[in-house]
Amino acid sequence: MILPVTAETIDQIQNAEFRAYAEKYVRIEENFIQQVRATGIEIAEAEADCAYPQRAAALGALGADVRNDAKSLVVNRLSAGCAACQTSLGSVTFFLSLKCHRNCFFCFNPNQENYEYYRTHTIDLLPELYKLSAAGQPVHSLALTGGEPLLYKEEAVQFFKTARAYFPKADLRLYTCGDQVDEAILAQLKDAGLDEIRFSIRLYDLEKGRRFTLEKIALAREYIPRVMVEMPVMPDSLEAMQEILQTLDELGIFGINLLELCFPLNNVEEFRSRGYRVKARPFRVLYDYWYAGGLPISGSETVCLDLLEYALQAGLKLGVHYCSLENKHTGQVYRQNKAAPAPAMTEFSERDYFLKSAKVFGADIALVQRIFDQKGFRQYELHADQGSLEFPVRRVNLLKKADVEVAISTNILEMRNGELVLRELSLAENAENAPRRIRAFHEAFLDQIRSHGRVFVFGMVMAYKMKTGALFDDVDNAPGMFLRGKLKLIPSTIDGIDDVRRIYDACVAEEER
Repeated sequence: MILPVTAETIDQIQNAEFRAYAEKYVRIEENFIQQVRATGIEIAEAEADCAYPQRAAALGALGADVRNDAKSLVVNRLSAGCAACQTSLGSVTFFLSLKCHRNCFFCFNPNQENYEYYRTHTIDLLPELYKLSAAGQPVHSLALTGGEPLLYKEEAVQFFKTARAYFPKADLRLYTCGDQVDEAILAQLKDAGLDEIRFSIRLYDLEKGRRFTLEKIALAREYIPRVMVEMPVMPDSLEAMQEILQTLDELGIFGINLLELCFPLNNVEEFRSRGYRVKARPFRVLYDYWYAGGLPISGSETVCLDLLEYALQAGLKLGVHYCSLENKHTGQVYRQNKAAPAPAMTEFSERDYFLKSAKVFGADIALVQRIFDQKGFRQYELHADQGSLEFPVRRVNLLKKADVEVAISTNILEMRNGELVLRELSLAENAENAPRRIRAFHEAFLDQIRSHGRVFVFGMVMAYKMKTGALFDDVDNAPGMFLRGKLKLIPSTIDGIDDVRRIYDACVAEEER
């Protein structure tokens, strides 16, 4: 089990040097929260979005495809464009202009570089396609987005004709709000070889302009092989979205992308007026991600998960994909960390695409060094400035029986002054190598949850004492606790314990995977 270092967990670290080093990440998180609040938007309570791992595992047990380190969840089927987005290898997205006739409060295009210029100018994409073809790199997915690309219908059609000529086997995809969609443009796009048209729409479009929008979507199905809808999901929109999913399923489209609503660091009053708050922990790993510079809104993810469950229970046939904001970042992380061979001591994680290493601190250094030397393993580095010893993560298994605290370091490669440098982004504790008593407590606690759905204190205490051998510690407290009714001798089990066990076992399986 990996325990992220946070303000809530740092006191569990017993090694003083490790804790002192880890405190900087607590300060980074605190500074980040202050900066978010400085924009004028509030941060949600941590508990509001803390159930995601359990819910993702439960959906997986019901039949959903849990993908990309649980950042992406799929029911039924997934668009080829979405599959390509995970690593972005061979996937390229272009825009003609950032001009758009709509004014969506959640739009992140104003954060794009040179936004004002590209809002009034277009790009000649044909030379760009030629350069891409001449480079000789494999390309299997090409997309055209905006702004609204169909404000420039002739240029959009020519883009896809040229793309099909240069890349005959590539999957071609168009993003549009749909306002400019008609039979004429659909026929041209079909002739140009378009594989997917993706309607980027708002809940408002289907509530207020329902007939108009649905007619456009239905019409597209007659021309384009794969018709998708993509929507940011608002908190507290469950019933309306359930109806939309049912309607789209009846239309027979390929699928819908449920997008986590993003605060784009502007239009703060629009978000505040709706009572929206940013997630307490927006990302598992804090970083300056390229994707729009936005932050996820609390509550959006919960509705998305509810909709996946609804799709499964209702037996819908269309593809339903929850695309978290984190899911949109993995392509960037993959490309950065695959740009060169992994630096010494780090290993590329096939799970989350970050570069990982392990570290021990202070008094643990000499013990770990001695264990490694005894086993003939000498691939490690001493860092005097950190007071740490660093080594590859895969060698943590050599320390299973050692009473040491092991830190897992998460890193990314960045380009600085023309050179690739390694930047540490976060720190976590490997609970498997935590001091024996801490590890035993966690195991005893979780065993009780699986067995009864709640903590049976007497059973947990006895299990903890058996695991640690501390049979007589604190026994003088037991009579008083028993007399006050705090120490029951017979456990009680909650209703629905089978569901709890199923979720627990699914989480364990996912962790082991």
